[in-house]
Amino acid sequence: MAKTSFSNTSASPLQALPVRIIIPVALTIILFILTIFLFILPRMESSMMDGKRETTRHLTETAWSVLDFFHDQAVRGTLSEDQAQQAAVALLEQLRYGDDRKDYFWINDNTPVMIMHPYRPDLEGKNVATFTDPAGNPLFARMVEITRESGSGFVDYLWQWKEESGHIAPKISYVKSFEPWGWIIGTGIYVEDVTAQISSVTRKLMLACAGIMGVVLLLSGYIIWAAAASRKEKLAAMARSELQEKQLVQADKMASLGILVAGVAHEVNNPATTLMLNAPNLKKSFEAFIPVLDDHFARHPDARVCNMAYPDLRSRIQLMLAAILDSSTRIKQIISDLKDFSRPADSRDPKSTREIDVNQVVEKSLDLTHTVLKKATSRVSVIYGKNLPAVSGDFQKLQQVVINLLVNAAQALEKPDQTITLKTGTNQHKNVVFIDICDTGPGVAPEILEKITDPFFTTRRDDGGTGLGLFISEKIISDLLGILEFSSEPGLGFTASIRLPCKEK
Repeated sequence: MAKTSFSNTSASPLQALPVRIIIPVALTIILFILTIFLFILPRMESSMMDGKRETTRHLTETAWSVLDFFHDQAVRGTLSEDQAQQAAVALLEQLRYGDDRKDYFWINDNTPVMIMHPYRPDLEGKNVATFTDPAGNPLFARMVEITRESGSGFVDYLWQWKEESGHIAPKISYVKSFEPWGWIIGTGIYVEDVTAQISSVTRKLMLACAGIMGVVLLLSGYIIWAAAASRKEKLAAMARSELQEKQLVQADKMASLGILVAGVAHEVNNPATTLMLNAPNLKKSFEAFIPVLDDHFARHPDARVCNMAYPDLRSRIQLMLAAILDSSTRIKQIISDLKDFSRPADSRDPKSTREIDVNQVVEKSLDLTHTVLKKATSRVSVIYGKNLPAVSGDFQKLQQVVINLLVNAAQALEKPDQTITLKTGTNQHKNVVFIDICDTGPGVAPEILEKITDPFFTTRRDDGGTGLGLFISEKIISDLLGILEFSSEPGLGFTASIRLPCKEK
Protein backbone atom coordinates (compact mmCIF):
# COMPACT_ATOMS: atom_id res chain seq x y z
CA MET A 1 0.00 0.00 0.00
CA ALA A 2 2.59 2.49 1.01
CA LYS A 3 4.05 4.57 -1.69
CA THR A 4 7.10 5.98 -0.05
CA SER A 5 10.53 5.20 1.16
CA PHE A 6 14.08 5.15 0.53
CA SER A 7 17.05 4.08 -1.48
CA ASN A 8 19.34 3.89 1.54
CA THR A 9 22.25 6.20 0.82
CA SER A 10 23.63 6.38 4.35
CA ALA A 11 26.30 3.97 5.52
CA SER A 12 27.45 2.97 8.96
CA PRO A 13 30.73 4.53 10.19
CA LEU A 14 32.41 1.14 9.90
CA GLN A 15 31.39 0.83 6.24
CA ALA A 16 32.51 4.41 5.59
CA LEU A 17 36.04 4.00 7.01
CA PRO A 18 38.50 5.49 4.53
CA VAL A 19 41.09 2.90 3.57
CA ARG A 20 43.75 5.56 3.11
CA ILE A 21 43.57 6.23 6.88
CA ILE A 22 43.26 2.63 8.11
CA ILE A 23 46.24 1.27 6.15
CA PRO A 24 48.82 3.84 7.42
CA VAL A 25 47.57 3.40 11.00
CA ALA A 26 47.74 -0.41 10.75
CA LEU A 27 51.22 -0.26 9.19
CA THR A 28 52.38 2.13 11.93
CA ILE A 29 51.17 -0.23 14.66
CA ILE A 30 52.71 -3.28 12.97
CA LEU A 31 56.05 -1.49 12.51
CA PHE A 32 55.96 -0.34 16.13
CA ILE A 33 55.42 -3.93 17.35
CA LEU A 34 58.12 -5.33 15.07
CA THR A 35 60.55 -2.62 16.21
CA ILE A 36 59.94 -3.51 19.87
CA PHE A 37 60.32 -7.29 19.47
CA LEU A 38 62.90 -7.52 16.69
CA PHE A 39 65.12 -4.56 17.51
CA ILE A 40 64.65 -2.88 20.89
CA LEU A 41 64.23 -5.98 23.11
CA PRO A 42 67.15 -7.95 21.58
CA ARG A 43 69.39 -4.87 21.78
CA MET A 44 68.29 -4.24 25.35
CA GLU A 45 69.01 -7.85 26.39
CA SER A 46 72.42 -7.71 24.75
CA SER A 47 73.14 -4.37 26.43
CA MET A 48 72.08 -5.66 29.84
CA MET A 49 74.23 -8.77 29.47
CA ASP A 50 77.19 -6.65 28.42
CA GLY A 51 76.56 -4.39 31.40
CA LYS A 52 76.54 -7.35 33.78
CA ARG A 53 79.74 -8.72 32.31
CA GLU A 54 81.33 -5.30 32.65
CA THR A 55 80.18 -5.08 36.30
CA THR A 56 81.68 -8.50 36.94
CA ARG A 57 84.99 -7.34 35.47
CA HIS A 58 84.99 -4.24 37.68
CA LEU A 59 84.23 -6.34 40.78
CA THR A 60 87.11 -8.72 40.01
CA GLU A 61 89.46 -5.81 39.47
CA THR A 62 88.33 -4.32 42.79
CA ALA A 63 89.08 -7.60 44.53
CA TRP A 64 92.42 -7.74 42.69
CA SER A 65 93.23 -4.29 44.17
CA VAL A 66 92.73 -5.82 47.65
CA LEU A 67 95.43 -8.37 46.86
CA ASP A 68 97.62 -5.60 45.52
CA PHE A 69 97.09 -3.61 48.75
CA PHE A 70 98.22 -6.43 51.01
CA HIS A 71 101.08 -7.28 48.66
CA ASP A 72 102.21 -3.66 49.01
CA GLN A 73 102.05 -4.06 52.81
CA ALA A 74 104.34 -7.10 52.51
CA VAL A 75 106.74 -5.25 50.25
CA ARG A 76 106.93 -2.39 52.78
CA GLY A 77 107.56 -4.87 55.57
CA THR A 78 104.43 -3.94 57.49
CA LEU A 79 103.29 -7.54 57.14
CA SER A 80 105.09 -10.67 56.18
CA GLU A 81 104.09 -12.13 52.84
CA ASP A 82 102.35 -15.03 54.56
CA GLN A 83 100.46 -12.62 56.85
CA ALA A 84 99.56 -10.45 53.92
CA GLN A 85 98.22 -13.44 51.96
CA GLN A 86 96.21 -14.69 54.95
CA ALA A 87 94.76 -11.23 55.59
CA ALA A 88 93.81 -10.85 51.92
CA VAL A 89 92.11 -14.28 51.83
CA ALA A 90 90.25 -13.60 55.09
CA LEU A 91 88.96 -10.28 53.82
CA LEU A 92 87.88 -11.57 50.40
CA GLU A 93 86.27 -14.65 51.93
CA GLN A 94 83.86 -12.40 53.85
CA LEU A 95 83.00 -10.11 50.95
CA ARG A 96 79.46 -10.52 49.51
CA TYR A 97 77.49 -8.51 46.99
CA GLY A 98 74.33 -8.77 44.95
CA ASP A 99 70.67 -8.24 45.84
CA ASP A 100 70.63 -11.16 48.29
CA ARG A 101 74.27 -10.65 49.40
CA LYS A 102 75.22 -14.16 48.25
CA ASP A 103 77.55 -13.45 45.34
CA TYR A 104 81.22 -14.02 46.22
CA PHE A 105 84.89 -14.14 45.15
CA TRP A 106 87.21 -17.12 45.01
CA ILE A 107 90.97 -17.59 44.65
CA ASN A 108 93.00 -20.32 43.11
CA ASP A 109 96.64 -20.35 41.99
CA ASN A 110 97.89 -21.04 38.49
CA THR A 111 98.75 -24.66 39.32
CA PRO A 112 95.74 -24.69 39.78
CA VAL A 113 95.15 -25.35 43.47
CA MET A 114 92.05 -23.93 45.17
CA ILE A 115 93.10 -21.40 47.78
CA MET A 116 89.71 -20.06 48.90
CA HIS A 117 86.09 -20.76 47.94
CA PRO A 118 83.28 -19.63 50.31
CA TYR A 119 80.76 -22.25 49.15
CA ARG A 120 83.15 -25.11 48.31
CA PRO A 121 85.54 -25.41 51.23
CA ASP A 122 85.92 -29.05 50.27
CA LEU A 123 88.00 -27.95 47.27
CA GLU A 124 90.42 -25.75 49.26
CA GLY A 125 94.02 -27.01 49.15
CA LYS A 126 93.23 -29.42 46.31
CA ASN A 127 94.49 -29.36 42.75
CA VAL A 128 91.47 -28.67 40.54
CA ALA A 129 93.18 -29.01 37.17
CA THR A 130 91.00 -31.99 36.32
CA PHE A 131 87.85 -30.60 37.95
CA THR A 132 85.03 -30.32 35.42
CA ASP A 133 81.50 -28.98 35.45
CA PRO A 134 78.45 -31.22 34.71
CA ALA A 135 79.00 -30.57 30.99
CA GLY A 136 82.60 -31.87 31.20
CA ASN A 137 84.34 -28.48 30.88
CA PRO A 138 87.65 -28.20 32.88
CA LEU A 139 86.78 -24.72 34.10
CA PHE A 140 89.75 -24.05 36.39
CA ALA A 141 92.25 -25.30 33.80
CA ARG A 142 90.54 -22.97 31.33
CA MET A 143 90.95 -20.05 33.79
CA VAL A 144 94.69 -20.74 34.05
CA GLU A 145 94.95 -20.89 30.26
CA ILE A 146 93.13 -17.54 29.79
CA THR A 147 95.20 -15.70 32.43
CA ARG A 148 98.46 -17.02 30.97
CA GLU A 149 97.45 -15.79 27.49
CA SER A 150 96.01 -12.35 28.32
CA GLY A 151 96.16 -11.87 32.09
CA SER A 152 92.36 -11.85 32.44
CA GLY A 153 89.17 -12.90 30.68
CA PHE A 154 85.69 -14.39 30.83
CA VAL A 155 84.89 -18.08 31.34
CA ASP A 156 81.50 -19.74 30.74
CA TYR A 157 80.62 -22.91 32.65
CA LEU A 158 78.04 -24.66 34.82
CA TRP A 159 78.22 -24.21 38.58
CA GLN A 160 76.12 -24.75 41.67
CA TRP A 161 73.59 -22.01 42.51
CA LYS A 162 75.42 -20.10 45.24
CA GLU A 163 75.28 -22.29 48.37
CA GLU A 164 72.73 -24.72 46.85
CA SER A 165 74.90 -27.61 45.70
CA GLY A 166 71.95 -29.43 44.16
CA HIS A 167 71.04 -26.55 41.87
CA ILE A 168 73.31 -26.29 38.81
CA ALA A 169 73.04 -23.17 36.65
CA PRO A 170 74.99 -21.48 33.82
CA LYS A 171 77.53 -18.95 35.04
CA ILE A 172 79.84 -16.39 33.49
CA SER A 173 82.95 -15.46 35.51
CA TYR A 174 85.73 -12.95 35.07
CA VAL A 175 89.16 -14.03 36.28
CA LYS A 176 92.37 -12.05 36.60
CA SER A 177 95.88 -13.14 37.42
CA PHE A 178 97.77 -11.61 40.39
CA GLU A 179 101.31 -12.38 39.21
CA PRO A 180 103.28 -11.43 42.37
CA TRP A 181 101.71 -14.34 44.27
CA GLY A 182 100.79 -16.51 41.25
CA TRP A 183 97.13 -16.32 42.16
CA ILE A 184 93.98 -16.06 40.08
CA ILE A 185 91.03 -14.22 41.55
CA GLY A 186 87.55 -14.27 40.07
CA THR A 187 83.85 -13.75 40.53
CA GLY A 188 80.87 -14.44 38.30
CA ILE A 189 77.25 -13.83 37.49
CA TYR A 190 74.53 -16.40 37.10
CA VAL A 191 72.83 -16.25 33.71
CA GLU A 192 69.46 -16.94 35.40
CA ASP A 193 69.87 -13.76 37.47
CA VAL A 194 70.52 -11.75 34.34
CA THR A 195 67.64 -13.46 32.55
CA ALA A 196 65.30 -12.68 35.45
CA GLN A 197 66.36 -9.03 35.43
CA ILE A 198 65.99 -8.87 31.67
CA SER A 199 62.52 -10.44 31.96
CA SER A 200 61.55 -7.92 34.64
CA VAL A 201 62.76 -5.00 32.54
CA THR A 202 61.11 -6.55 29.49
CA ARG A 203 57.79 -6.79 31.31
CA LYS A 204 58.04 -3.16 32.38
CA LEU A 205 58.98 -2.15 28.85
CA MET A 206 56.12 -4.20 27.48
CA LEU A 207 53.69 -2.52 29.87
CA ALA A 208 55.02 0.87 28.82
CA CYS A 209 54.76 -0.12 25.17
CA ALA A 210 51.27 -1.46 25.76
CA GLY A 211 50.31 1.87 27.30
CA ILE A 212 51.81 3.72 24.34
CA MET A 213 50.07 1.31 21.98
CA GLY A 214 46.81 1.89 23.81
CA VAL A 215 47.18 5.64 23.46
CA VAL A 216 48.13 5.24 19.79
CA LEU A 217 45.16 2.95 19.20
CA LEU A 218 42.81 5.35 20.97
CA LEU A 219 44.11 8.30 18.99
CA SER A 220 44.03 6.26 15.78
CA GLY A 221 40.55 5.04 16.58
CA TYR A 222 39.42 8.59 17.21
CA ILE A 223 40.98 9.78 13.96
CA ILE A 224 39.39 6.90 12.05
CA TRP A 225 36.05 7.48 13.77
CA ALA A 226 36.21 11.20 13.04
CA ALA A 227 37.11 10.53 9.42
CA ALA A 228 34.33 7.94 9.14
CA ALA A 229 31.84 10.31 10.76
CA SER A 230 32.94 13.06 8.40
CA ARG A 231 32.53 10.72 5.45
CA LYS A 232 29.14 9.62 6.71
CA GLU A 233 28.08 13.23 7.18
CA LYS A 234 29.27 13.99 3.67
CA LEU A 235 27.23 11.09 2.29
CA ALA A 236 24.25 12.19 4.35
CA ALA A 237 24.64 15.74 3.05
CA MET A 238 24.78 14.41 -0.49
CA ALA A 239 21.66 12.35 0.20
CA ARG A 240 19.90 15.38 1.67
CA SER A 241 20.95 17.44 -1.33
CA GLU A 242 19.59 14.78 -3.67
CA LEU A 243 16.39 14.61 -1.64
CA GLN A 244 15.98 18.38 -1.66
CA GLU A 245 16.59 18.44 -5.40
CA LYS A 246 13.90 15.81 -5.97
CA GLN A 247 11.59 17.59 -3.56
CA LEU A 248 12.09 20.78 -5.54
CA VAL A 249 11.31 18.90 -8.73
CA GLN A 250 8.24 17.41 -7.08
CA ALA A 251 7.22 20.82 -5.73
CA ASP A 252 7.67 22.30 -9.19
CA LYS A 253 5.49 19.56 -10.62
CA MET A 254 2.87 20.25 -7.96
CA ALA A 255 3.04 23.97 -8.72
CA SER A 256 2.70 23.27 -12.43
CA LEU A 257 -0.19 20.94 -11.69
CA GLY A 258 -1.81 23.66 -9.59
CA ILE A 259 -1.49 26.14 -12.44
CA LEU A 260 -2.89 23.57 -14.86
CA VAL A 261 -5.78 22.73 -12.52
CA ALA A 262 -6.54 26.40 -12.03
CA GLY A 263 -6.52 26.96 -15.79
CA VAL A 264 -8.73 23.96 -16.49
CA ALA A 265 -11.07 24.98 -13.67
CA HIS A 266 -11.33 28.45 -15.15
CA GLU A 267 -12.07 27.09 -18.61
CA VAL A 268 -14.65 24.62 -17.31
CA ASN A 269 -16.19 27.28 -15.10
CA ASN A 270 -17.64 29.24 -18.08
CA PRO A 271 -19.75 26.42 -19.60
CA ALA A 272 -20.65 25.26 -16.08
CA THR A 273 -21.96 28.74 -15.31
CA THR A 274 -23.96 28.68 -18.54
CA LEU A 275 -25.49 25.37 -17.55
CA MET A 276 -26.36 26.65 -14.10
CA LEU A 277 -27.99 29.78 -15.53
CA ASN A 278 -29.88 28.08 -18.37
CA ALA A 279 -30.96 24.88 -16.65
CA PRO A 280 -33.46 26.63 -14.29
CA ASN A 281 -34.84 28.70 -17.19
CA LEU A 282 -35.18 25.61 -19.34
CA LYS A 283 -37.00 23.83 -16.51
CA LYS A 284 -39.38 26.77 -16.03
CA SER A 285 -40.02 26.94 -19.78
CA PHE A 286 -40.77 23.22 -19.96
CA GLU A 287 -43.11 23.47 -16.98
CA ALA A 288 -44.91 26.37 -18.75
CA PHE A 289 -45.32 24.24 -21.88
CA ILE A 290 -46.70 21.24 -19.98
CA PRO A 291 -50.42 22.33 -20.15
CA VAL A 292 -50.16 22.86 -23.91
CA LEU A 293 -48.39 19.53 -24.38
CA ASP A 294 -50.89 17.74 -22.15
CA ASP A 295 -53.80 19.12 -24.22
CA HIS A 296 -52.10 18.22 -27.50
CA PHE A 297 -51.29 14.64 -26.58
CA ALA A 298 -54.71 14.20 -24.97
CA ARG A 299 -56.23 14.82 -28.41
CA HIS A 300 -53.59 12.61 -30.04
CA PRO A 301 -53.05 9.72 -27.62
CA ASP A 302 -51.25 7.56 -30.17
CA ALA A 303 -48.64 10.17 -31.00
CA ARG A 304 -45.08 9.23 -29.98
CA VAL A 305 -41.89 11.30 -29.57
CA CYS A 306 -38.50 9.57 -29.88
CA ASN A 307 -40.46 6.32 -29.97
CA MET A 308 -41.77 7.02 -26.47
CA ALA A 309 -45.26 7.64 -25.19
CA TYR A 310 -45.89 11.16 -23.98
CA PRO A 311 -46.43 10.31 -20.27
CA ASP A 312 -43.02 8.51 -20.13
CA LEU A 313 -41.28 11.29 -22.03
CA ARG A 314 -42.79 13.98 -19.78
CA SER A 315 -41.55 12.39 -16.54
CA ARG A 316 -38.14 11.60 -18.06
CA ILE A 317 -37.62 15.15 -19.31
CA GLN A 318 -38.39 16.49 -15.86
CA LEU A 319 -35.84 14.07 -14.34
CA MET A 320 -33.23 15.01 -16.95
CA LEU A 321 -33.69 18.72 -16.32
CA ALA A 322 -33.37 18.18 -12.56
CA ALA A 323 -30.24 16.07 -13.14
CA ILE A 324 -28.72 18.78 -15.39
CA LEU A 325 -29.34 21.36 -12.71
CA ASP A 326 -27.87 19.17 -9.93
CA SER A 327 -24.84 18.18 -12.03
CA SER A 328 -24.07 21.76 -13.02
CA THR A 329 -24.22 22.74 -9.36
CA ARG A 330 -21.85 19.87 -8.49
CA ILE A 331 -19.50 20.89 -11.33
CA LYS A 332 -19.44 24.41 -9.94
CA GLN A 333 -18.61 23.10 -6.46
CA ILE A 334 -15.84 20.83 -7.76
CA ILE A 335 -14.34 23.71 -9.74
CA SER A 336 -14.41 25.85 -6.61
CA ASP A 337 -12.65 23.12 -4.62
CA LEU A 338 -10.03 22.64 -7.34
CA LYS A 339 -9.33 26.35 -7.53
CA ASP A 340 -9.08 26.51 -3.74
CA PHE A 341 -6.76 23.50 -3.63
CA SER A 342 -4.48 24.86 -6.36
CA ARG A 343 -4.26 28.39 -4.92
CA PRO A 344 -0.87 29.17 -3.20
CA ALA A 345 -1.12 29.34 0.58
CA ASP A 346 0.29 32.86 0.85
CA SER A 347 -2.48 34.21 -1.39
CA ARG A 348 -5.25 32.78 0.76
CA ASP A 349 -7.12 34.47 3.57
CA PRO A 350 -4.65 34.60 6.50
CA LYS A 351 -7.37 33.48 8.88
CA SER A 352 -7.79 30.22 7.00
CA THR A 353 -4.16 29.34 7.66
CA ARG A 354 -4.54 29.69 11.40
CA GLU A 355 -7.75 27.84 12.24
CA ILE A 356 -8.83 24.69 10.43
CA ASP A 357 -12.11 22.83 10.61
CA VAL A 358 -10.96 19.22 10.34
CA ASN A 359 -14.40 17.98 9.25
CA GLN A 360 -14.38 20.50 6.40
CA VAL A 361 -10.94 19.31 5.32
CA VAL A 362 -12.21 15.72 5.19
CA GLU A 363 -15.38 16.70 3.36
CA LYS A 364 -13.57 18.64 0.63
CA SER A 365 -10.93 15.90 0.31
CA LEU A 366 -13.69 13.34 -0.26
CA ASP A 367 -15.23 15.54 -2.95
CA LEU A 368 -11.92 15.81 -4.81
CA THR A 369 -11.19 12.08 -4.58
CA HIS A 370 -14.76 10.96 -5.27
CA THR A 371 -13.95 9.53 -8.71
CA VAL A 372 -10.86 7.62 -7.50
CA LEU A 373 -12.70 6.20 -4.49
CA LYS A 374 -15.75 5.25 -6.56
CA LYS A 375 -13.60 3.21 -8.95
CA ALA A 376 -12.01 1.32 -6.03
CA THR A 377 -15.08 0.64 -3.87
CA SER A 378 -18.64 1.70 -3.25
CA ARG A 379 -18.22 1.12 0.47
CA VAL A 380 -16.79 4.43 1.71
CA SER A 381 -18.09 5.60 5.07
CA VAL A 382 -17.42 8.71 7.15
CA ILE A 383 -17.95 9.28 10.86
CA TYR A 384 -17.64 12.97 11.69
CA GLY A 385 -16.85 14.01 15.24
CA LYS A 386 -19.21 16.63 16.64
CA ASN A 387 -18.19 20.06 17.90
CA LEU A 388 -14.52 19.52 17.09
CA PRO A 389 -12.17 22.30 18.20
CA ALA A 390 -10.19 24.05 15.47
CA VAL A 391 -6.56 23.23 14.79
CA SER A 392 -3.87 25.70 13.74
CA GLY A 393 -2.18 25.36 10.39
CA ASP A 394 -2.60 25.46 6.63
CA PHE A 395 -5.91 24.15 5.29
CA GLN A 396 -4.47 23.37 1.86
CA LYS A 397 -1.50 21.36 3.17
CA LEU A 398 -3.63 19.32 5.58
CA GLN A 399 -6.04 18.66 2.71
CA GLN A 400 -3.08 17.50 0.61
CA VAL A 401 -2.20 14.93 3.30
CA VAL A 402 -5.78 13.62 3.59
CA ILE A 403 -6.10 13.36 -0.20
CA ASN A 404 -2.82 11.44 -0.39
CA LEU A 405 -3.94 9.01 2.33
CA LEU A 406 -7.33 8.51 0.64
CA VAL A 407 -5.72 7.80 -2.73
CA ASN A 408 -3.31 5.37 -1.04
CA ALA A 409 -6.23 3.57 0.59
CA ALA A 410 -8.10 3.35 -2.73
CA GLN A 411 -5.03 1.98 -4.52
CA ALA A 412 -4.53 -0.62 -1.79
CA LEU A 413 -7.95 -2.24 -2.22
CA GLU A 414 -8.04 -5.46 -4.22
CA LYS A 415 -11.81 -6.16 -4.24
CA PRO A 416 -14.85 -3.91 -4.69
CA ASP A 417 -16.42 -5.14 -1.44
CA GLN A 418 -13.47 -3.95 0.64
CA THR A 419 -14.07 -0.78 2.63
CA ILE A 420 -12.57 2.63 3.39
CA THR A 421 -13.61 4.32 6.64
CA LEU A 422 -12.85 7.87 7.74
CA LYS A 423 -13.34 9.00 11.31
CA THR A 424 -12.70 12.33 13.01
CA GLY A 425 -12.82 13.14 16.70
CA THR A 426 -10.87 14.21 19.77
CA ASN A 427 -9.07 12.37 22.53
CA GLN A 428 -10.50 12.12 26.03
CA HIS A 429 -8.69 15.28 27.14
CA LYS A 430 -10.11 17.29 24.22
CA ASN A 431 -6.64 18.60 23.38
CA VAL A 432 -5.92 16.48 20.29
CA VAL A 433 -8.00 16.16 17.12
CA PHE A 434 -7.59 12.99 15.06
CA ILE A 435 -8.34 11.86 11.54
CA ASP A 436 -8.28 8.08 11.03
CA ILE A 437 -8.34 6.60 7.52
CA CYS A 438 -8.79 2.83 7.56
CA ASP A 439 -9.02 0.33 4.73
CA THR A 440 -9.60 -3.42 4.69
CA GLY A 441 -7.03 -4.10 2.00
CA PRO A 442 -4.12 -6.57 2.22
CA GLY A 443 -2.24 -4.50 4.81
CA VAL A 444 1.48 -3.89 5.04
CA ALA A 445 4.24 -6.25 6.24
CA PRO A 446 6.15 -5.10 9.38
CA GLU A 447 9.45 -4.72 7.51
CA ILE A 448 7.78 -2.36 5.00
CA LEU A 449 5.84 -0.51 7.70
CA GLU A 450 9.14 0.50 9.33
CA LYS A 451 10.30 2.20 6.13
CA ILE A 452 6.98 3.53 4.92
CA THR A 453 7.85 7.23 5.39
CA ASP A 454 11.43 6.99 4.15
CA PRO A 455 11.96 9.20 1.10
CA PHE A 456 11.93 7.40 -2.27
CA PHE A 457 10.79 4.07 -0.83
CA THR A 458 7.84 2.79 -2.84
CA THR A 459 6.17 -0.50 -3.67
CA ARG A 460 4.46 1.07 -6.70
CA ARG A 461 7.45 2.34 -8.69
CA ASP A 462 6.29 0.48 -11.80
CA ASP A 463 2.95 2.32 -11.53
CA GLY A 464 4.65 5.70 -11.37
CA GLY A 465 5.08 6.01 -7.60
CA THR A 466 7.79 8.49 -6.58
CA GLY A 467 8.15 7.43 -2.96
CA LEU A 468 7.61 10.97 -1.70
CA GLY A 469 3.91 11.00 -0.83
CA LEU A 470 4.03 9.78 2.77
CA PHE A 471 7.42 11.40 3.37
CA ILE A 472 6.01 14.82 2.44
CA SER A 473 2.80 14.06 4.32
CA GLU A 474 4.73 13.28 7.49
CA LYS A 475 6.72 16.49 7.04
CA ILE A 476 3.52 18.53 6.69
CA ILE A 477 1.96 16.99 9.80
CA SER A 478 5.22 17.54 11.70
CA ASP A 479 5.18 21.22 10.67
CA LEU A 480 1.65 21.36 12.08
CA LEU A 481 3.13 20.04 15.38
CA GLY A 482 1.22 16.82 14.89
CA ILE A 483 1.97 13.13 14.45
CA LEU A 484 1.31 10.84 11.48
CA GLU A 485 1.09 7.21 12.64
CA PHE A 486 0.58 3.96 10.74
CA SER A 487 -0.58 0.55 11.89
CA SER A 488 -1.30 -2.61 9.96
CA GLU A 489 -1.83 -6.33 10.20
CA PRO A 490 -1.10 -8.21 6.97
CA GLY A 491 -4.35 -9.42 5.49
CA LEU A 492 -6.53 -7.31 7.80
CA GLY A 493 -6.00 -3.80 6.48
CA PHE A 494 -4.14 -0.59 7.13
CA THR A 495 -4.81 2.49 9.26
CA ALA A 496 -3.29 5.96 8.89
CA SER A 497 -3.85 8.25 11.87
CA ILE A 498 -3.32 12.01 11.95
CA ARG A 499 -2.99 13.53 15.42
CA LEU A 500 -3.07 17.35 15.67
CA PRO A 501 -3.01 19.61 18.75
CA CYS A 502 -6.16 21.70 18.84
CA LYS A 503 -6.81 25.26 19.97
CA GLU A 504 -8.17 25.66 23.46
CA LYS A 505 -11.78 26.83 23.64
